[in-house]
This record gives sequence, C-alpha cells and structure tokens, in this order.
Amino acid sequence: MPEAVSELSARRRFLVLAICCMSLFIVGLDNTIVNVALPSIQRDLHASVSGLQWTIDAYTLVLASLLMLSGSTGDRLGRRRTFQTGLALFTLGSLLCSLSPSLSWLIAARMIQAVGGSMLNPVAMSIITNTFTDPKERARAIGVWGGTVGFSMALGPVVGGLLVASVGWQSIFWINIPVGLAALVLAGRFVPESKAARARRIDPVGQLLVILLLVSLTYGIIEAPGAGWLSGQTLGCFAVAALAVAGLVRYESRRDEPLIDLRFFRSVPFSGATVIAVCGFASLAGFLFLNTLYLQDALHYSALKAGLYTLPMALMTLVFAPLSGRIVGSRGPRLPLVVAGVSMSLSGLMLTGLSLTTPLWQLLIAYVLFGLGFGMLNAPITNTAVSGMPRSQAGVAAAVASTSRQVGQSLGVAVIGSVVTSAVHGSTTFTEASHTGWWITVGCGLAVLFLGILTTGAWARGTADRNAARLIPEDVRKPVSV
Repeated sequence: MPEAVSELSARRRFLVLAICCMSLFIVGLDNTIVNVALPSIQRDLHASVSGLQWTIDAYTLVLASLLMLSGSTGDRLGRRRTFQTGLALFTLGSLLCSLSPSLSWLIAARMIQAVGGSMLNPVAMSIITNTFTDPKERARAIGVWGGTVGFSMALGPVVGGLLVASVGWQSIFWINIPVGLAALVLAGRFVPESKAARARRIDPVGQLLVILLLVSLTYGIIEAPGAGWLSGQTLGCFAVAALAVAGLVRYESRRDEPLIDLRFFRSVPFSGATVIAVCGFASLAGFLFLNTLYLQDALHYSALKAGLYTLPMALMTLVFAPLSGRIVGSRGPRLPLVVAGVSMSLSGLMLTGLSLTTPLWQLLIAYVLFGLGFGMLNAPITNTAVSGMPRSQAGVAAAVASTSRQVGQSLGVAVIGSVVTSAVHGSTTFTEASHTGWWITVGCGLAVLFLGILTTGAWARGTADRNAARLIPEDVRKPVSV
C-alpha cells in the first residue's frame, strides 16, 4: 500500500518539496536558457527568425496543450508514477536536443522534452498540495515553488550564456540530464504515491480542440510575416482558432467531467489569474527574445556577455520571488501583483527608444525592474489557481495556471517576434523595429497591474466564495485553503 501522505514527518515533507523543485528548476531553466543560444543555433543550423520562434514555441505549445491532460492523468493513475514518467521523457528529450544535426530534428526533440515537461509542473503542484495539508505550511511551500520557477526562468539566460560561450549551444541541454536522473531516482525513493479519491474521465475531444486552437493560432501568427497578415493562410488559421474556441466552450460546458471545467472561470480571481499569467509570461518571453537578438545580433556581444548582462534580472527574481510568496501568505495577492505590473511596465517603457547607443545604466535599470516585477508575479498566480478548489481537482486547477503561463510564452514569442519581423524593411533596422515589441511588453505589464487591482477586491472575492460553494457541494470534497 502507498505510504499515507498525512503520516509524513516534517523533514520528509520538505524533502518531497525539494524533489519537486528539482524538476521545476530544470523545466523553468529550459524555458528561457534556449533564448541566449538562439544566435548560435541560427548560425550552426542555418535557421530563419521564424525557425528560431518555432525552436521556442514548439516546446511551449506542446507543453501548454498537454498540461491539463497530465494534471488529470496524475490524479487518475498516480502522481508519483506520472511525475517519474515525465522526468524520464524530459531527460531523454534533452539528450536528443543536444545531438540534433538540423533545426527540424531540434524542434522534434524539443517536442519530446515538452511531453515530459507537461507531466512535471501540474503534477508536482498536486503532490505539494496533497503533501502539505496545513494551510500556513502549504502557503510557504507554494512560495518556495513559485520562487523556484521564477528564479530558474530568470537564471536561464545567465547559465545559457556561460555554457554557450564555453562549450557550445548543445551544452544548454546537458545540464538537464544529471538533475533529471537524480530527481527520477529520489522521487521513487521518497515521494509517496497518491491519487484522487475519484478519478476524472479522459476527454479526448476537448484535448484535440485545445491542440487545434493553440497550434492554428500560433502558426498563423509566426508565419504571417512571410505569408502576409491578410493572406488566405493567415486568415484561415485564425478562423480555425476561432472555431476551436467556440467548439471548446460548447462541448466542455455539456460534459460532466470536462478537460477544462468552465465553472472555474466563474471565479473572478481565478479568471484574472489566468489572464495575468498569459500577459505576464508573454511579456517575459518577448523581453528575452528581443533582448537576446539586440545584445548578440545588433550589438554583436558574445553569448557570455549577453548572459551576464541579464544577471541583475536573475538576482532580483531570486530575492523577490520568495518574498512574494510570504506576502501572499500574510497579506494576499494584491500588493505583489501591483508591484509586478508597475515594475514590468516601467522596464518595457525604458526600452521603447532602444538604439545602438543606449547607455549601459539604462539597460541595467530596465533589467532590475523586470526582475523585480517577474519575481513578484508567480506566487499570486499559483495561490489563486488552487485556492478554494476541491483537493481532488488540485492537479487540474494547477494545470490551468501552468497552461496559461505556457500560452503566454508562446504568444509572446509569436506575436512580438512576428510584429518586429514585419516592421524590418528597407532602412528600418531590427533595433528600430523592436520599439513596437517593447510597447507590447508595456501593455502586458499594464494589464497585469489593472487586473491585479480588479481581481483582488471584495467583489472579486465574493465571486470566488460563491463559486467555491458550487464546486464543493459535499464535505468529502475539502477545498484547498492557501
């Protein structure tokens, strides 16, 4: 029989947290470490700008498409088993990425990575939620979780710069292999198996509609600069995406156990956290994509120097991510969200006039502000996602928040990359064209600020309480309190 989670000692519980954070660290690191290697990959594999976009978005799209399925699969088949399967696939995918002889092989290997990665974030969150049953202890654990995700993503460009400059772009994938293998072994030894009391049925139609929506939308955006924004291909992709949304809403609302429980979105804080995640992570993805090309292609800096330039951002995220978790636990999510929105907006605003002669101090202040804002962002999103939800659906609720993050990253790279690419023509350089992209990041930051205020007031909390009553009709389905 599996070891009862409630019987774990405090030391064992925090060991489980550490193992979960190991997997989250390599997934978060991989999300952003690739950015600093893009110019090297472009040279070695002869990739276009759209090819670079697909190197990132092939990973985030698969991840976003499968996160909700993986969360419910963990609840059904066993969270530890699903978690270990994800670690094995992610490690294998990392090895294949490092051995890729062409861009198409690299993109395929990134998709294998993503299948494994989809089994890690939501399942790890579900393991943490079911391991830490005390609300205050769980709030601290979620703060550590959010800090790990945020710090690893901010650290990616720094580590990537060091590895690309010293070994080559293939080495950015090697770092995942020993950590993944260690987490795989430790999970089998120390993480107890757990399942939902009542497993949800698989929803293949809903899953296919989600994939169709994300792929058609992203493909249309990325390929639009080459095909034309008003071409039949682009408009057709957008039409397919719109039909997928309509079909998803209609079909899922009629199922007893849908892939996406639309009732979750009756809670204004939950819906707000979903949109905040999309906007915040779109801003991050666009920031890293534009900044990497600016430092390495426009200014001709080495990968190491470009990575070191982003060190202030990583350090600020390291400091403020755990602080955000503590603030959320004691005062709620409003203050961290307001700080995140203001800081990310100001950072983008400072770069809207970027040129080849922009002073170093201006870049560093922008990086500091963005690191501060991003560090504050993760904990309130996660907190809202699982708060008030039935514990039996913790994996699915966490997966919605994680999916929103990945969708945001996909759209950030797709939209900002394509808008900037479309603006490069004639005498207009990449640096000048990037101004539009930086204004988009400002808009994303302002959306975080506005929604952070709107969704954390008394009216919003009232909608969450009423929705929780509908979601938890029986005492046996105890809600998650954080």
